[in-house]
Amino acid sequence: MIVRDGIYYAVALTGAAVLTGWVAGPWFGVPLVLLALFCLYFFRDPERVIPAGPVAVSPADGKVVAVKPETAELNRISIFLNVFDVHVNRSPVGGRITGVEYRKGRFMVASREECSAENEQNVITVEGDGTRVVFKQIAGLIARRVVCHKRPGDRVATGERIGLIKFGSRMDVLLGPEWEIVVRPGMRVAAGSSVLARRKEVPHGA
Repeated sequence: MIVRDGIYYAVALTGAAVLTGWVAGPWFGVPLVLLALFCLYFFRDPERVIPAGPVAVSPADGKVVAVKPETAELNRISIFLNVFDVHVNRSPVGGRITGVEYRKGRFMVASREECSAENEQNVITVEGDGTRVVFKQIAGLIARRVVCHKRPGDRVATGERIGLIKFGSRMDVLLGPEWEIVVRPGMRVAAGSSVLARRKEVPHGA
């Protein structure tokens, strides 16, 4: 599957390649054809097998670059996405979306620690089953558009698609003390299928 945006970009670039080739010669259109093919690759959206049970899954493909305390009650997992990673984002847990907040910011390289607070981002909050999870779509140096298809009040399942970030970027997940984190910096994770954390206990009747 390919995200619709990628098809639009590929069609536009292919059209530009044909026009350029007709005006200047076939070889001048080749770079645009290659860009069109890259867009189809970049905007791929593979199906994923979502793990069962009380788990928080990765919201993005990429490399875990930080696992550290964010506040006295929250731990942060940061994931860096390079331009070759799938950029479709998924909800780490199931529940009801209680907040989607867009924050203007800078466009520093997304692997830098300060990006978590200073870069442009969408902050999304999901509540359900006695837990509250916050995750952030964070723009990077090249990625200057974060897209979220969900709104407050929407219900999402664990691993459900919620949006995407265009080109290299970062995602942060903030988890409370009820979660046992099972990933470490340097690990590669896949959106929807890699487990980031497991619930230490699930409330009865949840």
